[in-house]
Amino acid sequence: MFTVTLQSSDRHFPVAPGESVLEAAQRAGIALPYSCRAGVCGSCKASLLSGHCVYPRNPPVALSGTAPSQHAILLCQAVPTEDLLIEAREVTSVEDIIRRQLDVVVTRKWKLAPDVVGLQLQPAAGKARLQWLPGQYLDVLLDDGRRRPFSIANHPQADGAIELHVRHVAGGGFTSWVNDGLQLGDALRIEGPLGTFVPREDSERPMIFMAGGTGFAPVKAIVEHFIALGTRRPMHVYWGARSAADLYLREMAEAWSRQAHDLRFQAVLSDPEQAAGSGLRMGLVHEAVLEDQPDLSGLDVYMSGPPAMIDAGRKLFIDAGLSESRLYYDSFDYAPDVLAQILSGRAGIAGL
Repeated sequence: MFTVTLQSSDRHFPVAPGESVLEAAQRAGIALPYSCRAGVCGSCKASLLSGHCVYPRNPPVALSGTAPSQHAILLCQAVPTEDLLIEAREVTSVEDIIRRQLDVVVTRKWKLAPDVVGLQLQPAAGKARLQWLPGQYLDVLLDDGRRRPFSIANHPQADGAIELHVRHVAGGGFTSWVNDGLQLGDALRIEGPLGTFVPREDSERPMIFMAGGTGFAPVKAIVEHFIALGTRRPMHVYWGARSAADLYLREMAEAWSRQAHDLRFQAVLSDPEQAAGSGLRMGLVHEAVLEDQPDLSGLDVYMSGPPAMIDAGRKLFIDAGLSESRLYYDSFDYAPDVLAQILSGRAGIAGL
């Protein structure tokens, strides 16, 4: 058994043999940042000040390109081989929220986009509603033991309603079932809340929100939370997609500017023909952010979307003066078994 000490707070916790730093911290009731839990997104990156760890599960992909002199580790994958001293952000706002499993019922299902379904879930009869913070996600528990993570697209409601935005993935059995077979009244079992992509209210800095695709879901929840609070902090929301149809709640996002004190919304399309046909801004969403805000040193930035967007934004935004301690992000990726099915299908097509 080894001990991990957090330098900034001097809190420490034990790590069992074979346990990751993140797992041990959660067991001890200490909230450290994380998102994908697969070593891909980099949300859980921390500084290793002393000690040594290994990565016996997944390779630390998110550390690629990190200079060895920075001594960075990924909390979700790092398994200590001796006592560690680390510098990591603590997200104390989520520490008192109990993670639990809950039976829910589908009470609404609607088309948001050609390949995106909206779901509303309610706690099953007699079940207490789930507690969460805006921006967190949940796992849908499948019968075979697998899990499917989805961001919660709304801030907490008095009736316990949970909104999800589910993109249909070719090769994804669960999302195909949601798209074609799931009916009103069907039961699901979920576990949550998960993640540390949550509002930071201890700041007066202006905020930028950047979403890619259905990464808009948690951004929506956090922005609506700040609007409900009546914040006076300026907010600039960017949503990037390939086509105008993918901006499935664009009218609602545009309406935010009429509800909030100082909020601007910018839609960005990566497909030149789609952008020209719709009159929307053309380009990559992170490039649009930097065109408008070349100096990010005085801002807080929240971003959510596919790994490629997160990786590009993280590097370029820090180069633009943003402190890494004020960059919060949630990376969307396929579950490992779904990715394997997709790649297998592509290989089969290529072999025809």
